[in-house]
Amino acid sequence: MPPKQPQPLASAPLAYENPDFLNHADGRIIRILSEYAEPLARFRHERIQDTVVFFGSARFRPLDDACRELELLENTGSQQPAPPEEQPARKAEARSGKPSPLRLRRAEAAVEMARYYEDARKLAALLTEWSISLKSQRHRFVVTSGGGPGIMEAANRGAWEAGGKSIGLNIRLPFEQSPNRYITPALNFEFHYFFMRKYWFAYLAKALVVFPGGFGTLDEMFEILTLSQTNKLAKKIGIVVYGASYWKQIIDLDVLVQKGTISPKDRQLFQFADTPEEAFALLRDGLIHNHLEREELWHEGEIEVPEIAHTRR
Repeated sequence: MPPKQPQPLASAPLAYENPDFLNHADGRIIRILSEYAEPLARFRHERIQDTVVFFGSARFRPLDDACRELELLENTGSQQPAPPEEQPARKAEARSGKPSPLRLRRAEAAVEMARYYEDARKLAALLTEWSISLKSQRHRFVVTSGGGPGIMEAANRGAWEAGGKSIGLNIRLPFEQSPNRYITPALNFEFHYFFMRKYWFAYLAKALVVFPGGFGTLDEMFEILTLSQTNKLAKKIGIVVYGASYWKQIIDLDVLVQKGTISPKDRQLFQFADTPEEAFALLRDGLIHNHLEREELWHEGEIEVPEIAHTRR
C-alpha cells in the first residue's frame, strides 16, 4: 500500500517578514543595519543636515512641578518611615503623609536642579530661533535629545516653543522610557542598540551641550570627547559643559592634565557655561566659525555640499 501523501504546504514566509528569524541571533545583522538605514532615510526625507545634541539627566523636572511637590511634602509633617527609593517623592505619596527623609531630600534637590530644566528649555529655544533664521535648503543645527524626560524633554520643548523641529533618539529599556510629547513626530526614533543610537548622536552633531546628569550623561560626554580627541570626527564639534559648579564637584578634569593622562590641548575641547545666553553665544560663535564660514567655499565650488552631515568616507 503506498504511503499516505503529506498535506500541501503553505508558502514559507519571506525572510524579511519572518519574525522568528529577525528576532533570533541570526538576524542581528539585519536589525543593526535597519537602525542605520531607516533613520538615514527619515533624516533625508525631513531634510535634516546636522544637529546640536543636548545631554543631561532624565530625572530633572520643570520648576513649577518640583516646587508644587515639595510644598505638598513639607505640609504633611509626617515622620513615618517608607521604603527608600531613588526618585523624589511624588504627589500621591506626598498626599498620603508618608514620605521618607530620603525622598524628602530628593524632592528638595529636585527644586534645586529644576533650574537646569528651565535653562535647557531656554537654550534650545534660543538656538532654534537662530537656526530658523539661517538661509538654507535643509534644516540646520536641529536640537536633538535622547527623547525621554528631564533635560531631554526640556530641549525638545524649547525647540517646539520656538516653532522649530527637534529630534528624539529614544532607547528601548526594561523600564520604559517613553518619548516626550515635544519631539517632532516624524523625527521620533526608538533604538534597541545603544551603539547605533550613539552613532546617530555623533554622526549628525555639529555641537554638544552637556547638562548635569549621571552615568549615562558621563558616558555620552566622554565618548564624544574621545572621538574629538582622536580625530575620528570629520568636523569640528563644539562642546559646552553646562553648570560649572555641578561638574567641578563631580570630576576635576584639570587633574587629567596635571597627571599627564591627557594633553593640555585636550582641555580645550570643551568650555563651561552657566547661563543660557552664555551657552548660546559659545554655540553660535562656534557653529559660525567652524561651519557656516567654511561653507561659503561651497558657493565657490571649492568643496562639495554634503546632503546630510559629513564624513571622511
